[in-house]
Amino acid sequence: MSTSPRLTDEDLDRLIKARAPKPYKPGEFELYVNRLVSPAQVDRFLQAAGQPGNGDAKQPAVDLPIRRLGADLMLDETGSIRGTDTAREIPPDYRIGIGDELLVTLWGAVSGEIRVTVDRNGRITIPRVGPVLVAGVRYADLSDTISAPVSKVFRNFKVSASLGRLRYIRIYVTGYTAQPGAYSVSSLSTVLTGLMRAGGPSAAGSFRNIELRRQGQTVARFDLYSLLLQGDQSADRPLQANDVLYVGPVGPQVAVLGSINKPAVLEIKSGETVSDALAMVGGLSTVADRTRVATERLTERLGRRLIEFNLPADGKQPLENGDVMRVFSSISAVLPQNKQFKHVRIDGEVNRPGEYILPPNATLQDALQAAGGLTADAYVFGTEFTRESVRVAQQENYDRALRDLETEFTRATSTQRAISADEAAAQQARAAGVTRLIERMRAVRPNGRLVLQMSQKSPSLPVLRIEDGDRLAIPALPNTVSVFGSVFNAGSYLYRDGSSIDDVMKLAGGATRGADTASTFVLRANGSVVSARQESGWFGGNTFAGLPAVPGDTVFVPEELDKTTFTQSMKEWTQILYQFGLGAAALQAIRK
Repeated sequence: MSTSPRLTDEDLDRLIKARAPKPYKPGEFELYVNRLVSPAQVDRFLQAAGQPGNGDAKQPAVDLPIRRLGADLMLDETGSIRGTDTAREIPPDYRIGIGDELLVTLWGAVSGEIRVTVDRNGRITIPRVGPVLVAGVRYADLSDTISAPVSKVFRNFKVSASLGRLRYIRIYVTGYTAQPGAYSVSSLSTVLTGLMRAGGPSAAGSFRNIELRRQGQTVARFDLYSLLLQGDQSADRPLQANDVLYVGPVGPQVAVLGSINKPAVLEIKSGETVSDALAMVGGLSTVADRTRVATERLTERLGRRLIEFNLPADGKQPLENGDVMRVFSSISAVLPQNKQFKHVRIDGEVNRPGEYILPPNATLQDALQAAGGLTADAYVFGTEFTRESVRVAQQENYDRALRDLETEFTRATSTQRAISADEAAAQQARAAGVTRLIERMRAVRPNGRLVLQMSQKSPSLPVLRIEDGDRLAIPALPNTVSVFGSVFNAGSYLYRDGSSIDDVMKLAGGATRGADTASTFVLRANGSVVSARQESGWFGGNTFAGLPAVPGDTVFVPEELDKTTFTQSMKEWTQILYQFGLGAAALQAIRK
């Protein structure tokens, strides 16, 4: 029994390996759009593309955030083009051809199973029956076609015929495709599977202008967007031997970025509009600003021109080649303060502590009212009010002050000269101490507290509009005052009405001998500071000690830092006089 030669699975594997999948290669406009979104990602992509071995399908790929619509259909999980046919169910109108393998099963009065291949004459040979012409027969009619000649020999039987291995046909993929050439594909292949074998359109190829040519005639035009966007497979026709797939040049391209469901680079046809482009990318996202679309128009030769389309009024505006459309997010846009609803948190001595959403022009009084008002134990003067914008400003100023301190310290250290080994060691010790101090200061983070200017007996908070993220903590009335620093017995003490700062100091035993009493300060419960230097009289009198203390005060007495012992001073003067004596002796020797 003679059969026509056909491609085996091993032959097909060799053909696929000979055409190893290549990595995805974007076009210039596609790279430009990706640079607008993520320049660093584009640099990594180009770097990976230039590495040896990157064409290997097993090489991990670096993805671009934005691709041409339809490119993902041609790529596998490694970012390389697909290199195999896609199996599908045999349709009823499939025509049996030379090289197809048939599996014929008979049962009843006669039983048997034979596997035969359609020869070059379009026939199969059945034992005791003879040759049967099957080429050109529809797959749905195959069993009846074989049953007719078998019934002339046998009675009381049934026949079932199915396809085994399919024949392979040769097609040609030409034009602007990733890998043009001749391909052996399954006889079930369609236009789409043929394109995938060739890697699909290249960066210069069209996804919307693909022609199926047969015997010199264009028998179908395929727009891949119809399949991708509407699921229309009507143009995805089965291929026949010697068919030619021609991929035309890419048409005008636009990009749609921002708050949309699938950002992409689109190929547009003449007359397609802003609304059409938005529909191709799945429409606007849930949080998109639905009133406008900003468009960067590259056709303006004098520079990039920005055009804003108002939606939906300008939805019918046509697009131009190179347009980059941006849809903005409605939640990322920062509204003016007088239009923002405020999210605040209120803790402490209020009737309903918690988080609240308040109207745009709400004040501190409105926040307290929302929290049910103050309790009987509320200490309004000690209210801690923190604000995020204040914290950010405090952190910036604090970091700037630390940098200035480090610069000044470095300058002072570089200009110091030690006159002895002991002094050099002392300078190193001071330098190490300052370095540790700066490191500890760097670990401190401002909390954004805003000092509310009000008196100690004020019954309510000042009138102040709140901002989003504000936090309000109202403590209970304290009954203590605290003293820390260079005193004999630091700690907290019961507050007594009418007490002064001097009375509070006496509770702690007063200042020690090494205290810097001129720099003593009081941190009030509302966050304000009163210092001894601030309250000094015009002629040197000090009214600081007589200031009345208030509940929650913290008095701090610093240590005197700018002092030296008598022994250290005498040692330094001895060194100076010794050097002076050597200099005087030298002058006497020169004079003689």
